[in-house]
Amino acid sequence: MEIGIYSFADLQPDGQGGQGARAAERLRHLLEEIALADQLGLDVFGVGEHHRPDFAVSAPAIVLAAAAERTKNIRLTSAVTVLSSDDPVRVFQAFSTLDLLSGGRAEIMAGRGSFTESFPLFGYNLDHYDDLFVEKIGLLVRLREAERITWTGRHRPALADIRVFPRPLQDPLPIWIAVGGNPESAIRAGSLGLPMALAIIGGMPERFAPFVELHRAAARQAGRTPIPPLGINSHGYIADTSQQAVDESFPHVAAVMNRIGRERGWRPMTRGDYVAEAALRGANFVGSPEQVVEKILFQHEIFHHDRFLVQFSVGAIPHRQIMRSIELLGAEVAPAVRRALAPDRSAGPAGAPDRGDGRVEGHASGATARDPDPS
Repeated sequence: MEIGIYSFADLQPDGQGGQGARAAERLRHLLEEIALADQLGLDVFGVGEHHRPDFAVSAPAIVLAAAAERTKNIRLTSAVTVLSSDDPVRVFQAFSTLDLLSGGRAEIMAGRGSFTESFPLFGYNLDHYDDLFVEKIGLLVRLREAERITWTGRHRPALADIRVFPRPLQDPLPIWIAVGGNPESAIRAGSLGLPMALAIIGGMPERFAPFVELHRAAARQAGRTPIPPLGINSHGYIADTSQQAVDESFPHVAAVMNRIGRERGWRPMTRGDYVAEAALRGANFVGSPEQVVEKILFQHEIFHHDRFLVQFSVGAIPHRQIMRSIELLGAEVAPAVRRALAPDRSAGPAGAPDRGDGRVEGHASGATARDPDPS
């Protein structure tokens, strides 16, 4: 199993100093986090896209390009690229460029977005929310298949025998689809033969098992072989003890979740809610290294997934504490999980591909049952 991290580079929207100064500091810290993850041998780092004052990243490819120059091995992915409100040609060019700069370590995680600010910002109608993604993911897949393309759609000017450059080192450039609570998104990913990044940040994990089966069944029905990989994206926080993990992270997580909750009509998150989600059958990976290892392996029995990404920076958790969580994930959790799964690595889970060199074809945005689907 590949193990990694994703981040939205959260900011405290009413913090001290100007938003620009706080964003600059958060981006410097984010690059330090990615560099540490690489040094510790973690497999993947994802950076999300938002267009709000409480997040520092609106252009993941630029941040990941900066990270490419500070890292050697870790794979660099968006988490997610809000493809519905972007131009697939520019997305392909940006991540092809990232692939060239990183020596073949770039990935795209495409989604519809759990926030909607980018749609009016770039002149798109929310009434076309679903149609935009369906059309644009189809074009993005076509762009990686051939240098010369002819294409016609409803939401973008046609392409008439046009060549698109640069071409990436990887062939094909990996594209994942991020999925939250939408069965059609899981089916679409499988039908296209694309890996699925399933966001689970609320509720019992086993209730998401049908989405995994839909993805794999759609891939089989479409004749996609091997079956494309599956990733699980969740919130978490690791400290030396479970009590410390809850104490340090809860105030920050509650602040951001309740701020968003007021926009969407959710009831406030309580400490009891947070502790319950940190239990073995909850969604969040909050606890000691031993507890997080146990929970990853528990979910692997359910999903047989190929990748696990965790978001530590939910809210404005201090940078030094995020660095400690990354250290514990890389030095203690990841080695223990790899040892536990080692006997099965050559065969892979039932219906899933053996990637061999650890590279996958194809981070998350997160969604709960009360969130809009990120895909």
